[in-house]
Amino acid sequence: MDSFTQFSPKALTFLRGLKKNNRKEWFEAHRAQYEQELKLPLAALIEEVDVQLATVAPEIIGSPKKSAFRIHRDVRFSKDKAPYKTHVASWFFHRDIGTRMQSEAVHGGAGFYLHISPGECFCGGGIWMPPRPGLNKIREALVDDLEGWEEIVHDKAFRRRFGTLDQEGMLTRLPRGYAADHPAGEWLRYQSFTAGTPLTDAEVTDPKLPKLLARHFAAMTPFVRWLNLALGLRPHSSRL
Repeated sequence: MDSFTQFSPKALTFLRGLKKNNRKEWFEAHRAQYEQELKLPLAALIEEVDVQLATVAPEIIGSPKKSAFRIHRDVRFSKDKAPYKTHVASWFFHRDIGTRMQSEAVHGGAGFYLHISPGECFCGGGIWMPPRPGLNKIREALVDDLEGWEEIVHDKAFRRRFGTLDQEGMLTRLPRGYAADHPAGEWLRYQSFTAGTPLTDAEVTDPKLPKLLARHFAAMTPFVRWLNLALGLRPHSSRL
């Protein structure tokens, strides 16, 4: 595989075109552009970021085959039958669950995420809507180590870079079994634990994108590691 150079502005041009022409006929007519401008560079980027993660967070890995999300949408249960996503994305996951299918890797542990869409690019991490057993483990950890958790998410550098956690799916009341005035009540209402930072189109098309992602992911590592420890996934000191 060729090494990563950069995403050309043509990559974003393709995604803009796909948004306006989300049809199989248009995609097939422009498939070569998709392969050249997005699929191949994304695979090379994943490999380059994986190299960076070896020293940042060795337990988190990137795989061109498993980290890159499919461009095709699952429309079986959706009223929107548009066949393609209008973005590309990748997921860097804990190596101890790396042998599982992608959907299990995404929901089975915390990791890092990259989303590329014209004017809406961002990177971040955490765990999105974990299954109930995993969510229960995180809630138990919040009760047991509230101080350690808040030290991470209230850290000034973390807040400056990533802001507050995404509140998607947040409960209006505390889960059953927890007192209304529980010290960890604010966090027990979360059903996802994710944060991120926007990326400009210029940053995404810059050759230095892998190094920028490595800096963001390094800053997010304590957050991701806390979540993975709650799920029984331990940090690694090396790739050996």
